[in-house]
Amino acid sequence: MNSLIRLTTTALLCGLMSSLAYAGSGAVKDPAGVAPNRYAYYPGTEALKRDEIRVIACGTGMPAARRGEAATCWLVELGNGDKFFFDLGTGSMANVAALMIPYDYLDKVFLTHLHTDHWGDLNALWAGGWTAGRTQALKVWGPSGATPEMGTKAAIDGFMKTYRWDYVTRLQKLSAIPGKIEVTEFDYRGENKIVYDRRGVKIRSFPAIHSGDGSISYVLEWKGYKLVFGGDTLPNKWVIKYAKDADFVVHECFHLPEQMVEWYNQAPPVALYVATQIHTSPQAFGKIMSTIKPRHAVAYHFFNEESTRYAIYRGVREIYNGPLSMATDMMVWNITKKGIRERMAVSPDDAWAVAGAKPPPMGKPGQVPGQLSKEMKAGTLDVSEAEGRMVQEYMKKYKLDPKMFKKGKK
Repeated sequence: MNSLIRLTTTALLCGLMSSLAYAGSGAVKDPAGVAPNRYAYYPGTEALKRDEIRVIACGTGMPAARRGEAATCWLVELGNGDKFFFDLGTGSMANVAALMIPYDYLDKVFLTHLHTDHWGDLNALWAGGWTAGRTQALKVWGPSGATPEMGTKAAIDGFMKTYRWDYVTRLQKLSAIPGKIEVTEFDYRGENKIVYDRRGVKIRSFPAIHSGDGSISYVLEWKGYKLVFGGDTLPNKWVIKYAKDADFVVHECFHLPEQMVEWYNQAPPVALYVATQIHTSPQAFGKIMSTIKPRHAVAYHFFNEESTRYAIYRGVREIYNGPLSMATDMMVWNITKKGIRERMAVSPDDAWAVAGAKPPPMGKPGQVPGQLSKEMKAGTLDVSEAEGRMVQEYMKKYKLDPKMFKKGKK
């Protein structure tokens, strides 16, 4: 009986998602040809139409680390070429890298708040993109806090102090420009205020209620589309007002309290508080969506597995019966005026960085003094005989000045 219930629930869950998500389409008429219109998304193989949007869930989970589900990160790609991150939680950059998008195109990050599961992988994008060919500074937008030291600007200032050794040692050879972070901080209390307005794209913010002052939600508007990224929040009046009738709404839908006790090692009073006073419960998520009526709702911020998803889904469906995705990492949505198509990405675990339109910038000699002391230099082992031929061939191939490779100047 339990097996029957599970199978029925699974079928219902799948059926209510995108009709193209779990079934292949397009006949294969040529055994040596290409299989058309498949249900998987293969990164880098599909050009977006000029009025199309693609959203990729690069992280949908929790603060605790998990190999199969990173913390919050949403990548939005527009048909005009623009790409935006909404949050960049711990572990998410491994999924981002698997999309094989040149880092030069991944330079805009919008933070909803400063919990680590929403910005903990900024270091990986910053340093990883810098060392893999990004040509310009990383740009970060985020809310102010109740006091200046609780805001995004102070967080990034502290970030650069924390990673001072990383930054300075890389400056010996790398260009300084991609190692910079440009910060735009805005008032978290602003209601539907424009925080970004370029190339026909407007991004607005409105307040969220989560843990302390300084959490916000975002609305992205482009070509008549309206996408909402809620961050972490309790149900609030602003989301009802500013997310109404949106095309695509990503909103947290947290674990049930008993799941937090059984699976996440929380004491019962703490679990109830966290699940209903810090986050949005499945039932509350259902209430929000039934009120704002989006074209498509996306529930996230739970570990999506056999032990959790069915009870969460049932909680949502107590109240909401509209289009719904129970998000997990590498889920992809293509949004057009005609419809919203959901699929899963198929991507490599061992992706390399991909070159963009601009060549990586060269560093300037003497940007900073050498960072090795005489004592450390004195410990260098002479391997010039072993590597000499390889180095000479390399320098000849790339027409490099031999003076660049003098010992002590690496």
